[in-house]
Parts: sequence; structure tokens; C-alpha cells
Amino acid sequence: MKLFLSSYRLGGHSDAFVELTGPPSDLAVIANASDAWPAAARESSLRSEFGPLSALGYRPAELDLRQYVGRPAAFERALDGFGAVWVRGGNTFVLRAQLARSGADEILAERVRRGSIVYSGYSAGACVAAPSLIGVEDADDPSEVRPATGVDPVWTGLGLVDFSIVPHLNSVLDENDSGHATVQRLRRDGIDCRGLTDDQAIVVDASGTRVLGS
Repeated sequence: MKLFLSSYRLGGHSDAFVELTGPPSDLAVIANASDAWPAAARESSLRSEFGPLSALGYRPAELDLRQYVGRPAAFERALDGFGAVWVRGGNTFVLRAQLARSGADEILAERVRRGSIVYSGYSAGACVAAPSLIGVEDADDPSEVRPATGVDPVWTGLGLVDFSIVPHLNSVLDENDSGHATVQRLRRDGIDCRGLTDDQAIVVDASGTRVLGS
């Protein structure tokens, strides 16, 4: 199982990302964490992902989960040919709902666990890899889910790691200045969690789990 989980994009660890995914190739970009945003903002955010990834030699292409709602077999076919997925930030609860509606949650989890695809994601894309989304509500609004997706929020994560992730510590992206308080609350409640600054990333591979960056 191979994972690259960061707070903001590659967090300055592009070498580790390339090493984990192998030689740059076709890369599936999942941007559905931004589905509650206006269409122009969503499109702009998607295109902003492509430049840095293309500069590393990848060929990024969007897999829009909205096109696979109720069509998990179609999503699975679309995923064929990609050795890695890149799941961008936004609202974690919106992303989680879209993963569930398309069946991508179970398909991705199964492929990652058997090692046929590398999962990489930042911010919401990292948070959703946890067992639970408890604590994410301090930064992301669950009430955005129903207007954007038509369903209620899902509070379970993909369970690809056994700890929660709190991104954007000491960052201007922590708009509510809630990150450190969330880490303290989760630990007080007995929930294992990792707080990440925007210069850090978590890598999971055959050698174990390690945090990159100070």
C-alpha cells in the first residue's frame, strides 16, 4: 500500500512523490472536494493543479466523480490505466459524499490496499483517508454537502490509515485558526491524529509510515 498525504500540494516533497508513484505517467485528478464552489472557481482550481504535476512529467486528467454517480463499474473502468490518483483539497465532507455516491470509495480503497494504485491527496484529499471525519467540521462545513450533492454528510473516512489528519497547522489556509485546537481535542478524546504544516507530508509504503518535513 502506497500513500502520499500532505497539507498543501506536494509540500516541497516532489522527489518523494515521484519515488512513490514511479516514473511519471498518466495521473487521475479528483477535484470533487470543490463541487460546492461556483463553476468558474472549481474549473480554475482544477487547472491550477495541472501545471505543477505536468512540470514533473505527469499527464494529469480529471476523473469527475459526478459523472459516475450510481455507476461504480464505469468508474472502475475509467480508473484502469492510471497508476496513481491525486485528490485535491476543498471541503472534505463534499468529497466524501461524492466518493460514496460513485462507489469510488470502495473501489479506491480496495485497489490501494492491494497495491495496484497509489493514493495521493492533500488537505481534504488527505483527511478523507482517515477512519473518521470527526474533527474535520472545525474547518469544513458539513452543511455544504446536501446542496452540492443531494445527500447527507458521511462521517466515516476511507480507512486507508489508522489515524486522523489535521492539515494547515500555522498556515494562512487555516481560516478558522482551529488546527491546533482540533489536534488537542481529538487526542483528548482518544483519537490518534497527525497535525501537518503546509511543508509536511506523510508517506506510507512497505517500509512503514513516516512524516516528511520539520
